[in-house]
Amino acid sequence: MKLLTTTSLVLSFTFLLLLSTSHAHNITTILAKHPEFSTFNHYLSATHLANDINRRQTITVLAIDNAAMSSLLDKHLSLPTLKNVLSLHVLVDYFGSKKLHQITNGTTVASSMFQATGAAAGTSGYVNITNLKGGKVGFGADVTDGSPLHSFYVKSVDELPYNISVLQISQGLTSADAEAPTAAPSQVNLTSIMAKQGCKAFADLLKASKALSTFEENIDGGLTVFCPTDNVVKGFLPKYKNLTDADKVALLSYHGIPVYESLQMLKSNNGVVNTLATGGASKYDFTVQNDGEIVRLETKVVTATIVGTLIDQDPLVVYKINKVLLPIELFKPSLAPAESPKPSKKTKKGAASPEADGPAGDVESATADHTNGASELCGSVKFFMVLLSLPMGFLAL
Repeated sequence: MKLLTTTSLVLSFTFLLLLSTSHAHNITTILAKHPEFSTFNHYLSATHLANDINRRQTITVLAIDNAAMSSLLDKHLSLPTLKNVLSLHVLVDYFGSKKLHQITNGTTVASSMFQATGAAAGTSGYVNITNLKGGKVGFGADVTDGSPLHSFYVKSVDELPYNISVLQISQGLTSADAEAPTAAPSQVNLTSIMAKQGCKAFADLLKASKALSTFEENIDGGLTVFCPTDNVVKGFLPKYKNLTDADKVALLSYHGIPVYESLQMLKSNNGVVNTLATGGASKYDFTVQNDGEIVRLETKVVTATIVGTLIDQDPLVVYKINKVLLPIELFKPSLAPAESPKPSKKTKKGAASPEADGPAGDVESATADHTNGASELCGSVKFFMVLLSLPMGFLAL
């Protein structure tokens, strides 16, 4: 009986702990309770930084009031450049008011979201935090020794320990690098980015097709692109050349979705997504399925895996994938034979490379479906057992 009671209590505590740690924060909601930060709050949303903040699990926001934001807006920075400046106010670490006054050796350097984007040169995306005499804490965007601190800690606005901390500072943080002119998303050369990072073959297909304009028209409103690597595209070219012009456009458009989806979003939002090719009676959709850190894109014909990121600059993100995405509307899935035939010399000579699309992708897709289904069932059973243990534990007491 004691063992049953102890086990039930442990399971109950674990369940409650999971509930308590699953709480999601919303920076817009937090700041909405404080009208003095309304301008700062507005531009966090306008620059899409609010979405990035909400997706992070450990974050510190250095908020500035309306007067400080007015001084910043007087510089008439473009929205993309303003985003870089405001990114300096978002630290990718947790700093509560207590931690600020307990900094080891009195000073530390914290990485900001500006640094995390890769847009910052050198250490220009780091923020200097120094605990001064008399309990005063200073902040500076210049981390070199002896650099002046132009902004100071005012108060704690809201804190959810080790998840999100919102602190008010007296003045906005900025730097020459953060204020450097930034190209608007629509001015980004999509095919050039692809060509320079291992997706030139796919970029060339886009440039030779009417599909490119569809991609470019969607950048400002949000665009996620999945770009097959050069070796994969080259192996697929014989099939591609047999498609009609309309089908080529549909296939290429199938590799883009008209919303911005960061890698973290893809990892947390499994399910069916529409593509740039979706329209009318033609679904042209596929399923996003993650397994830990691995994100797979499952069509009914083939399964591809994200293997890299070419650019992630909200509202545009481009990923590198290891297979061409084949829509069921254009390609028929290969059926597995009832018995595995003995390998022939012809089969060996014509075998596809590991990266190329083909029957191997179908097998992978089927395996992934089976594994994911089993995992979901197992997870459901475990969850039910935990729920069942709660009343048993309290009855045992």
